[in-house]
Amino acid sequence: MKRNLLSIVLVVAFALSGLSAYADAPQGYYNSLNGKKEGELKTAIYQLVHNFTLVSSYSALPQYFKQTDVYPETASNGKTQWWDMYGNSPFYLPSFSGLNREHSFPKSWWGGSTGVSAYVDLNHLYPAEAEANQAKSNYPLGEVATTENPKYENGVVKVGYPATGQGGGCQWVFEPADEYKGDFARTYFYMVTCYQNLEWKSSYMWMMGQNLYPTLTGWAADLLIKWHRQDPVSEKETNRNEVVYSIQNNRNPFIDRPELAEYLWGNKVGQTYQGTSDDEAVGDPVLITPVQDMSFDFGEIAIGNSSTQELFFSGENLTGSLSLQLYKYDYAMFSIPSESIKASLVNAEDGYRLKVTYTPTEIGAHKARLVISDGGIEGSLGVDLHGECLEVPTLSPCTATAPTDITSDSYRVNWTYPEDEVVDYWIVTRTKYVNGSATVEEIIADQPGIIVEGFNESDQESYYVVSSRLGYQSEPSNIVFVDHLGVTGVEVDKQFVVQGFDGVLRFTVADAHTGASIYDLSGKRVMYIDSVHNNMDVELPAGIYFVTTDQCRRPVKVAVK
Repeated sequence: MKRNLLSIVLVVAFALSGLSAYADAPQGYYNSLNGKKEGELKTAIYQLVHNFTLVSSYSALPQYFKQTDVYPETASNGKTQWWDMYGNSPFYLPSFSGLNREHSFPKSWWGGSTGVSAYVDLNHLYPAEAEANQAKSNYPLGEVATTENPKYENGVVKVGYPATGQGGGCQWVFEPADEYKGDFARTYFYMVTCYQNLEWKSSYMWMMGQNLYPTLTGWAADLLIKWHRQDPVSEKETNRNEVVYSIQNNRNPFIDRPELAEYLWGNKVGQTYQGTSDDEAVGDPVLITPVQDMSFDFGEIAIGNSSTQELFFSGENLTGSLSLQLYKYDYAMFSIPSESIKASLVNAEDGYRLKVTYTPTEIGAHKARLVISDGGIEGSLGVDLHGECLEVPTLSPCTATAPTDITSDSYRVNWTYPEDEVVDYWIVTRTKYVNGSATVEEIIADQPGIIVEGFNESDQESYYVVSSRLGYQSEPSNIVFVDHLGVTGVEVDKQFVVQGFDGVLRFTVADAHTGASIYDLSGKRVMYIDSVHNNMDVELPAGIYFVTTDQCRRPVKVAVK
């Protein structure tokens, strides 16, 4: 795979710079790993990195990407380019159009819950060309077989049938560019270690087993170790690691200490990790996190609201309480619950999370400084607090349009929206109607139009869309129904009509229908009726409902006033 010129320049510059093989982790940061091996070593890494300061929100990720994922030189046209590992089409700041917030380790593998730290963990989130990201889907990493044409290829990444022995049973694999294969390998090493406490979804365990160690399956470990060796840590990774550390106060150890992967999955399995001279304990009081001049960003917030974020504190050998003080600039718009933290809380294995609240009282950008001192540390350090207050957004409803690209197991959800409105993301509510029950799934989309999978031949589904901005949502769009065969089981001469009146839902049918299910907008079944007959009324509260019967499997929408 041909590298772009800037990447070559950076790699050469790194090679000539004489920089240490290790990134600038704080002295003693990796002390806890010494003397351990295999599963005990992996758990020690987990304990070191799984507690950290979460970024302000999913919608704010592009603002963080401006710090972590832009080329370090301005393009010849005077514009700064996003650093996209998924495609070769240039994208320029400040626009994020055409890019996705990409979970390189697919969120569906742990269930996709937005309440899990992994959902906003910058150590595996990257800006990605939207088309390539859609093609990647949630497939495992792998090498695409050369005997078949790829399912997708854009000159940088490929999706296709897996090479022999790879894929873990999945039909497709995603192969990144050669120059980034090590980046992806070290990202996956981090994810299966930092989140070894999660339960992986059984449908997607192509690369992992449900165990604390080794977690990676045999073929996956072999592939990632190969990529890890072939594409060593680059300056791009070390620089990004430092910036991520300054934002969320944890690091990817497999970038700082590449040999750790060998102790866990490579040629040093079974050996005890001894660390380096930099890891020798010094015994002095040290505040590991937060770090000097860290930027703690609350992102954007609408006037009249407040936002509380947790700033993670971790230290060793602190001898007294840490003192905290808010001052400078707009400090009155920020608040903390206490002006001190006990040393025992910060020294503890799980550290301490300080709740910091931003309550803006006027439109505009605001900042303050949190100064931390005492506890036995020398001098003081400061954390910069940032937030921006905007007007409450006005969002118009989207228009859901007909699905396209319908296959035996997937289809594309489509919608439009007023292009002059700023939207953080869209939420697609997908409802599956199977055997008289309904299941609801919410899918977050960065761009209008997404592919959904798991659409079986016998299934009927519906979807609607809302847009989201600063925590506010638009009214739901119209609802679109999807099936493979259209309306089934209803003959032209067998009338089936459902109408809504004041507090009443009325059936008009030529023949009796059996197994009538009535669902609300959330997909919850609110009523089941064994048999419905002509002119039958059912009392219901005002609202939107969907009705199915054994004879009419496509949901019928009705509004009760």
